[in-house]
Amino acid sequence: MWSGLIKPIVKLNVKQQLILLFLIMISPILILNSYGNMKAEQILKRHVTNAYVELNKQNFTIINRDIDTVNKITTTVIQNPLIQQINMTGNDPILERVMRYETIEKLLASYSQGAERGDGIYYSLYVYDPDDYYFFAPNFPQVKKAGVYFFSKGEQPYWFEEAVEQKGHGYLMFAEKLSPQAENLKTLTYVRAVNNIYKGAKTIGVLVVTKMESKIGASLQSISLPEGEIYLTDLNNRVLASTTNDTGEVITLPDSAEVGDPEGTVDVITSDFIYVVNNNHILGQKLVYKIPVKALLQQQNEMKRVIQYITVAYALFGLIIITYFWRSLMTPLQKLAFFVRKYEPGNRVPETPRRGSNDEVSVLIASTYDMARRLNGLIMYKYQMEIKQKESQLQLLYQQINPHLLYNTLESIYWKSSLEGNVESAEMIKELSKLMKISLSRGRELITLEEELEHATAYIKLQQHRYDYVFDVVWKIHPDAKSYLIPKITLQPLIENAIIHGVKNMGEDGEIIISASVEEEIIRITIEDNGYKTVDYMAIEAVLNDESPNPASGYGIRNINQRIHLHFGSDYGIDYAQRKEGGTIVTVKLPKSENQE
Repeated sequence: MWSGLIKPIVKLNVKQQLILLFLIMISPILILNSYGNMKAEQILKRHVTNAYVELNKQNFTIINRDIDTVNKITTTVIQNPLIQQINMTGNDPILERVMRYETIEKLLASYSQGAERGDGIYYSLYVYDPDDYYFFAPNFPQVKKAGVYFFSKGEQPYWFEEAVEQKGHGYLMFAEKLSPQAENLKTLTYVRAVNNIYKGAKTIGVLVVTKMESKIGASLQSISLPEGEIYLTDLNNRVLASTTNDTGEVITLPDSAEVGDPEGTVDVITSDFIYVVNNNHILGQKLVYKIPVKALLQQQNEMKRVIQYITVAYALFGLIIITYFWRSLMTPLQKLAFFVRKYEPGNRVPETPRRGSNDEVSVLIASTYDMARRLNGLIMYKYQMEIKQKESQLQLLYQQINPHLLYNTLESIYWKSSLEGNVESAEMIKELSKLMKISLSRGRELITLEEELEHATAYIKLQQHRYDYVFDVVWKIHPDAKSYLIPKITLQPLIENAIIHGVKNMGEDGEIIISASVEEEIIRITIEDNGYKTVDYMAIEAVLNDESPNPASGYGIRNINQRIHLHFGSDYGIDYAQRKEGGTIVTVKLPKSENQE
């Protein structure tokens, strides 16, 4: 018998199985609800209503305490000397007014609470400024921002005079718009006039606390009513705060809750809802609970026992069904989820688990394992291609390094020339030998800046001997920079450009300045010349950065820039610019990197 029932279920796909499971699970609940609702009308409502009356009183006390807390904070703000000393005579300097404005802004911002949680309240001060003494202050009030706002007579908010007439008494007010210049956002505010405590009843301005609906709403949300709604309204039933999104709307209460609006708590039970209304004429507020009757109905004892029996039978039957579906559906999916969480690209992928059926779950598992294997292959291929690409680039960039044989031969020629008395030729060969020695660098691609400067010095001396150049060379090297690493043969091509394209024909007037400095985590090297020739910096920029530069422009500086990128990343490299005094300056930017050997 059981095999005859289970066999058709096994043939269903996952979607059909889930639909069947849903129907099996939901059908008893529907039947149970129908039977329970039929008996629910017989349950008395008064006991539940009395409990909500007491809860309403406690809730109203908490809300009044929150409002009192805000009132105390406004008292502290009003009594602050910065507020009391606001001067609207215009006698003080503008700088002093600006500083006072910024200080008060920071003061109000410090009292604003909860902005990071999304339920913040914001303190703002509105001051009447008919002579526009604070013209520099922004006058665009925002609901979610503390600030000081000065306004002229034509810009006065509609509520300002009413707040002043209250003579320092704070009250809740629902604002459609804070001022004519403000954003169109509704908000519940706590409004209180700021009077000068030193000059009698003179009014300084009005302190406005916005987003009070968030603070009061938090107190309302702390009360859990089954499918119920909580409203804080004024005496005209306009919603000031609620657990719904009805702020600013006018709610309708039963007539029996409106007659005379007696002070204290009134409860009204209708066929659909239970209303608990707490009236406070001193504060001009009402706290209204609206609870659906159907959500509060309880079962009689006999009905409870019947439902319990049905629930137990249903739970056992549901447990059997869920166990079956868990083994056939959820267990493979759990294993798949464990594999996906544990899998790291590049790690070995285990053998694909096999299942007896060929449903969607089996296809999903097999596809996921195959996808992981393909991903591993792509990662390995990409990694190998990147290594080969960098090896090829570095090999191409350093293919011009001379062999050791040439260096040794130059050393021999130097000593022979010295012995024969050819001092000048010997010196040129010696400098060329230094160039070759540092170029080889025992196979190192990165050398210290001190070694690179030695290489550059040898090159300059060689050029001066070779062409009888008489230009000046100024060295400004910070001692701390010499130990940091630089790609070898970086400075020599840049100095060569400065000689050929800058000071070549200037005689003694030519000057090259070579500097190196340490700036936090950066090494900055500059080569400056005072050449007079016109330089096309846009063409140089194209050579450095374009993907396909013009071959006629040369590859020397591009070679240097690419080598720096390969060693240290694209954040570093070289840059050409015009000197203020005339000529060209090239800057080499490198990270602070030291030899770890």
